[in-house]
Amino acid sequence: MVAVPAVVTDAYERLVAEFDKLSTTQKYAVGVAGGVASAYLVGSLLFKSKCEKSKPSTFELTGGSIDSAKVKEEFAAYADSYGKNAGEGIVDRSKTVHLVDVFYSLVTDIYEWGWGQSFHFSPKLPNKDLRASEAAHEARVAALLRVKPGMKVLDCGCGVGGPMRTIASVSGAHVTGITINQYQVDRATRHNEKQGVAPLTEVVRGDFLNMPFKENTFDGAYAIEATCHAPKLEGVYGEIFRVLKPGSYFVSYEWVSTAKYDASNPEHVKIIDEINFGNGLPEMRTYKEAEDAGKNVGFELVMSMDLATASVVAGPWYERLRMGKCTHTFNHMLVSAVDAVGLAPKGLKEVHHMLVEVAKSLIQGGETGVFTPMHLLLFRKPAPGEKKK
Repeated sequence: MVAVPAVVTDAYERLVAEFDKLSTTQKYAVGVAGGVASAYLVGSLLFKSKCEKSKPSTFELTGGSIDSAKVKEEFAAYADSYGKNAGEGIVDRSKTVHLVDVFYSLVTDIYEWGWGQSFHFSPKLPNKDLRASEAAHEARVAALLRVKPGMKVLDCGCGVGGPMRTIASVSGAHVTGITINQYQVDRATRHNEKQGVAPLTEVVRGDFLNMPFKENTFDGAYAIEATCHAPKLEGVYGEIFRVLKPGSYFVSYEWVSTAKYDASNPEHVKIIDEINFGNGLPEMRTYKEAEDAGKNVGFELVMSMDLATASVVAGPWYERLRMGKCTHTFNHMLVSAVDAVGLAPKGLKEVHHMLVEVAKSLIQGGETGVFTPMHLLLFRKPAPGEKKK
């Protein structure tokens, strides 16, 4: 396990915050600097004495809920679950829930290490740094849900709770998050306590296809790049519909293929297949399929728009990936190094390699316009006796 000193993560966040003040060339230089910072980080770990393992660390690279001895085995099983034919996705959809649990055990620490506590993309706002753009993307959800202090909100697929903490803070509402992964439950709960939002939050482990909540419980619900993991969208949308109070809203940022996607184009198919594999998706839906899934379970569709192309002034959602290419390369060299000397679970190197490769596919998806991770869908649950619009 690799302990990452807080001073390094703090320095990295400050570096990211300065991105919008730099030219394109300078941003690439910052990417290199991030790699050098990571080199220092892992290099210091390589020279640490094993007797220091008893000391509490602020962060570790692990296999999450998976025993370190089984990381390589579980990753191999995950990789084998995807079909070899173009456009096939996960072969046995009945295993999707388990595979998503495995996926997030494998990647959660790496996500936090390299990305932060909000596992999603955001359009880059003019004159705003990455963190401010991220917070605005999350705060939009609270506004669309029309939630207020005292209301109850559901975060469907909450991860380690980055958006939850923003939405609870800006709205004053109580947010309950659900995730299939126990490791993420523990991480999110710890972050909530550390950041002072524990009174407004709760995190539970559960399957969002069969949630442990009564009907008509929540005043609003949202999913940020999460329901794409469901084997069938109607399954998770139907559960959200059940637990929402009549008249309440549900917001989702969906991973979907766009109107530019051509299923007969081998390049397009390859991009989508790689995105599915590298992100634990059973398949890729179209935005129209997502709209229809909500309507099929009883929702009224209030709004549908691709936030990736909605603004002519916002920067590309994939810019952060593009500018981080150098850092990704450095980090993979470092993960390989700690793997070689036995300081990381066997198999973690392969997991990190998968994420480095899928970053390239995501960039291609954005540059070609065939994929978006932020198609906004706003649904409303009609009140009894109310005519559907």
